[in-house]
Amino acid sequence: MDLPVMPPVKPMLAKSVAKIPPGMSYEAKWDGFRAIVHRDGPEIVIGSRNGKPLTRYFPELAAALEERLPERCVMDGEIVVAHGGRLDFDRLSERIHPAASRVKLLAEQTPASFIAFDLLALGDTSLLDTPLAERRALLTEALKGITAPVHLAPATTDIEVARRWFEQYEGAGLDGVVAKPLDLPYRPDARLMYKIKHERTADVVVAGYRHHKSGPVVGSLLLGLYDDGGALQHVGVCAAFPMKRRAELIEELAPLLMADPVAERHPWASWAEEAAHEGARLPGAPSRWSGKKDLSWVAVRPERVVEVAYDHMEGDRFRHTAQFRRWRPDRSPGSCTYAQLEEPVRYDLAEVLSSGGA
Repeated sequence: MDLPVMPPVKPMLAKSVAKIPPGMSYEAKWDGFRAIVHRDGPEIVIGSRNGKPLTRYFPELAAALEERLPERCVMDGEIVVAHGGRLDFDRLSERIHPAASRVKLLAEQTPASFIAFDLLALGDTSLLDTPLAERRALLTEALKGITAPVHLAPATTDIEVARRWFEQYEGAGLDGVVAKPLDLPYRPDARLMYKIKHERTADVVVAGYRHHKSGPVVGSLLLGLYDDGGALQHVGVCAAFPMKRRAELIEELAPLLMADPVAERHPWASWAEEAAHEGARLPGAPSRWSGKKDLSWVAVRPERVVEVAYDHMEGDRFRHTAQFRRWRPDRSPGSCTYAQLEEPVRYDLAEVLSSGGA
């Protein structure tokens, strides 16, 4: 491989802002695996956000990229898996598997797509110092007439269209909107773009916590919601506390500590049994992501309610780490059910991909 921009490349990143800024280029924020694709003739390298190759996990995509992309190019985009007209991150995550036979099977059952939204090199020319508006025009021309599973990400310079996308596209499993200055060069690993994500709040039950890596202070709170059958399901964690606050949380939760969760019938007492995870969402489930990481946690009586902010749900759990807002002593744990969660209006992913762009 001999390209003007060689792998590995870390993608340019975005910082969070509360509102969509004016005067920029706008795109949907895809909920998938960020990927930098290098193609030099028959050679394809799909690089992850941390620079490690993803090519072996997406053989069907590598073949499609070789067939559809320009002969020599470097593109930034997102790998996604769609199911039922919306993005499905859980099915996408299953593709990262050590067994080649499993990867081959999933490539047939849940094929991935690549959504291109930036162009870093074309032919013998590096575009890293080229303004975004020019890179976008070159990308649009390079992908004219492109067919699935490779797509050109819709983009617009109309802020009203971007606001409409922000409201509509969540129903297709998207994450929000990204705003990019039109004169922005491509700067790997620099946070020079802007992301605007949905934020909602929910009242959830605190049923345990994990210690912080630095010592006996709270690293994260384990959160639960009651389902229709009255079972407390683990929906995610709340983290990112200042160190002083981590120590305070230890004191605040001390009266709720359970010496023997099994005897005291904690709803997640069977978390260490692999079979228990088949019929319920419990903390500590082993996965290919956690590896040998210590997943043990401290059980507390599920009597305290906390209000947290979250961006969106992935199935029956928070997609990302929730943010602590305040204790809710006025709420009873039993009132913390899935029914309180706002359900985004369904929107077909195919309509997102066919919406065009400026």
